[in-house]
Amino acid sequence: MGQRRDAIAEAWQFPQGGIDSGETPEEALHRELREEIGTDKVEVIANSHTWLRYELPHDLRRRLWRGRYRGQQQQWYLARFLGSDSDIELDSGLGTPEFLAWNWFPLDEAESRIVPFKQEMYREIKALFALPLKESLKGESLKGEPLTSATQD
Repeated sequence: MGQRRDAIAEAWQFPQGGIDSGETPEEALHRELREEIGTDKVEVIANSHTWLRYELPHDLRRRLWRGRYRGQQQQWYLARFLGSDSDIELDSGLGTPEFLAWNWFPLDEAESRIVPFKQEMYREIKALFALPLKESLKGESLKGEPLTSATQD
C-alpha cells in the first residue's frame, strides 16, 4: 500500500488510476503501476469483472477533481508481485509522485488504513478476491499479493 502524499492525515491505499482513451483496464493497471510504484512486474490472478463504486463525502466533492466528479467507479485486479522490494520506486520520473511511502500490510489491515469513505469498497474487494487469493497462495505468505485498480471517473 502507498501512503498518499496529498492527504492531511495519514492515508494509505492500493495503487489506482484512470483509464486513458483507447486503453483497456488491464493496460491501465500496468501503466498506473509503472507510474505510481515504478514497476509493473505482476502476474494478474483475478479481475473483479464488475465496477465497484464509492462516493466522496460532500465536503471533499468541491475540493477534489475541481468539483467535476462525486466519486469513482473502479475495476479491481488481484496480482502477484513478481519483483523484489528494490524494484519499487515511488519517484519513477513518470509523473508527480502520489505516495510518500509504501509498505506491505496484511490484507486484513487494508480497510483500517484507508480513508473512511473507501472502507466499504475495500470490504467488497476483499470478499470478491477471497477465493482466488486463497487458491493462489497455497501455503505462501500474503507478501507479494498487492491489489491495484483501474479507475473510470
